[in-house]
Amino acid sequence: MKHDIHTVKRAINGNVRAFEELLFLEEKTLYYKALSYVGKKEDALDAIQETSCKAFLSIGQLQNPEFFSTWLFKILIRECYKLLKNRDQIIPYEEIELLKRLDRIQDKEIESIHLSDALAKLNSSYQTSIILFYYHDLSIQEISEIMDKPVGTVKTYLRRAKKKLKNDLERSYELNEKVT
Repeated sequence: MKHDIHTVKRAINGNVRAFEELLFLEEKTLYYKALSYVGKKEDALDAIQETSCKAFLSIGQLQNPEFFSTWLFKILIRECYKLLKNRDQIIPYEEIELLKRLDRIQDKEIESIHLSDALAKLNSSYQTSIILFYYHDLSIQEISEIMDKPVGTVKTYLRRAKKKLKNDLERSYELNEKVT
């Protein structure tokens, strides 16, 4: 946690400076998470602005100060979804980050696999669960809260998404082997 409970409690009680302090501590995280969803700097800033406004108006309803970051992130994701829905697009992902992680884990052969295509083929629930779990290192419980789904459903999404990705990537690898 980047902030202490006392600051969150002051913000809940209406202290504007405490709320601003909390937002400043979360600004980089908010920006990069929004950017990973919407893909454009301007849209990410719009989503953060809406998130900040909604959070300020509803901070008094936050019951557990220790979950401030999760609560704020949940609002941000909803705003990103709204923005994407208005743009009529699917949720993008951090392709560069994904490729870096795969390079660390697997051999150089992984570069020939079209992972971005496989991720793009996933339905939005599977894609969101994968992004939150692997890119943002959130726990299944946190993903459950953010997606408003039971923990078991999130586990199912992750299991099915990984299975589909594995099948698609293996098929892609086999095709590349036959070509070369």
